Amino acid sequence: MLRLILLAFSMIILLASCNNGETDKHKTQTNETMVTMPDSTSGYAPINGLNMYYEIYGKGMPLVLIHGGGSTIQTSFAQVIPFLARKHQVIAVELQGHGRTSHRDSQQTFEQDADDVAALLQYLKISNADIFGFSNGGNATMQIAVRHPELVRKIVIGSSFYKRAGMYPQFWEFMPNATLENMPRQLADAYKALSPDPNDLIKMFNNDKNRMVSFKDWDAGILRSIKAPAFILIGDQDVMLPEHAVEMSRLIPNARLAILPGAHGAYIGEITTGMENSKLPELTVAMIEDFLNDTTLPKE
Repeated sequence: MLRLILLAFSMIILLASCNNGETDKHKTQTNETMVTMPDSTSGYAPINGLNMYYEIYGKGMPLVLIHGGGSTIQTSFAQVIPFLARKHQVIAVELQGHGRTSHRDSQQTFEQDADDVAALLQYLKISNADIFGFSNGGNATMQIAVRHPELVRKIVIGSSFYKRAGMYPQFWEFMPNATLENMPRQLADAYKALSPDPNDLIKMFNNDKNRMVSFKDWDAGILRSIKAPAFILIGDQDVMLPEHAVEMSRLIPNARLAILPGAHGAYIGEITTGMENSKLPELTVAMIEDFLNDTTLPKE
């Protein structure tokens, strides 16, 4: 049970950057070999009152990556970017108050995250993209598909939820009492290494915590209204219940589902899962590629 609680907490706290906060290091450890991180460009976009950080890798159909709560581009996706960038123009973002993106004086919401990512795509002159969101990023991805369907071709939803019953009760019992002192020092240090203002750690922490504590179930009609084909991923030892992922796959039209071995984010090598030497992230990318290339799932 303690393990579940720690996994739950990892959804909202900053995860240690897998490259110690440096964005110009081009190696990541995968499958017991050094995989070369592709060259990238990066920048900041003036979006809805934010100075929003993004990185772009590779060429091809745009694929947007949205990290988990409390995380960064690298902590969520460093293990899969080298594989995804082989066939896609990967556009990885950092959301309000996370990593290198600035804060705004308002509580963070999934709806606002969706609008921020949509505004970034418009800023970059990208009219249509695939979207892959992990954990809280998956909630933002669903909201993008609902609020900005014209921008979306297909979506990948990793370890996400739409109602409180979709996660273990221990998660909701733990969240109101979570404090910054629960955050491992290495994670706090990683945030401070990336943030424009390292003293904003508590602001990021409280925003993510309050969003989860105050979360109200979405109406199932939100999922039913998603027209983009969807691929739902979850771990068999995830914070979200496998039964919830099955329910989501039946609510979203044109959805596919994969339940993979491991904890929250293990299938993409998320930094807390210790999957640096696993082949699972590469296999996950292969499944994502099959889904993105599948022409049998047209929009409704």
